[in-house]
Amino acid sequence: MKRIFLSVVIALVLVGICGCRVGSYTSSLEIVNVSYDPTREFYSSYNELFKSYWKNETGEEIDIIQSHGGSGKQALEVANGLEADVVTLALEGDVNAVKDAGLINEGYTSEFPLDSAPYTSSIVFLVREGNPKDINDWNDLLREDVDVITPNPSTSGGARWNYLAAWYYFEEQGQSESQIIESMKTLYKNVLVMDSGARGSATTFTENGQGDVLIAWENEAFLSLKEYSSDYDIIIPSVSILCQPTTAVVDDVVDERGSRKISEAYISYLYSNEAQQLVAKNFYRPVDKEVLKDYIKNSSNTIKVIPEDGKWLNTSLKLTDIKHFGGWDEVIKKHFSDNGIFNQIYEK
Repeated sequence: MKRIFLSVVIALVLVGICGCRVGSYTSSLEIVNVSYDPTREFYSSYNELFKSYWKNETGEEIDIIQSHGGSGKQALEVANGLEADVVTLALEGDVNAVKDAGLINEGYTSEFPLDSAPYTSSIVFLVREGNPKDINDWNDLLREDVDVITPNPSTSGGARWNYLAAWYYFEEQGQSESQIIESMKTLYKNVLVMDSGARGSATTFTENGQGDVLIAWENEAFLSLKEYSSDYDIIIPSVSILCQPTTAVVDDVVDERGSRKISEAYISYLYSNEAQQLVAKNFYRPVDKEVLKDYIKNSSNTIKVIPEDGKWLNTSLKLTDIKHFGGWDEVIKKHFSDNGIFNQIYEK
């Protein structure tokens, strides 16, 4: 009788637990976006925009988890098992690292418009108010009295863009490759702190007060200016590079989790007018030409304030692109591999 009674009690308890679970459980879709440092604010806003869009389109509630860090480090984390439905990294080369791990299919840059880059940026300088060290171009970063802040190209995608923009400047000055290497060696000798990601470098410069100049994403510099408008100036160098952050669906993960439809929609919606407006408001360069027109402004070499009308783009900056260097596979092999030029010139 005791055994029967005990069995009945256990059965009733299990029914009660199951009933509670069924009554309180709500189905929810969830995707993970693994991104890089300076996109935190943008994706925080974009995720809310996309949630509303998806709810209106499908009636489904969704959760979106953000992950941020140095782009190269983030790519390595995903390649080593961090489950991401989508990656929105600083450069195609980092996405290729995930592809090479067997997680993203070949040809991913053709899945979405403009090589799967729904916004762009560039590289500029952030200096102390009034530019006390009179820093105006890349050659000024070679001076002995200038301390430079830039992240580590081994872990940061933004740092790789910084490096290439500087290389292009010295190339434009007519220097031979051996001369460029010496110039780059001098520049990195002047680097005071080398954080793992762009946001860390921005914090080192703005909050910790270290360095005379921050080599920064254009959008990150504008965010700093927005927060500390009276403390810093943006200096636009004579030449820079068109940065194309790259997005991709992580095929292996979405097929396993059944999240392909929503993950593809998440990236596709980045090209919508509403999302492109948000891109511009977060100081990235929208790829939608009509939206871009609304935010273009001709400006001087030094930007002290952000105009209230929101027009912020400098249109006179001469930009090269990654094709000039032979593409990311060639760049990584030549500059950022274990035996690449960066490891040869930077004395740790």
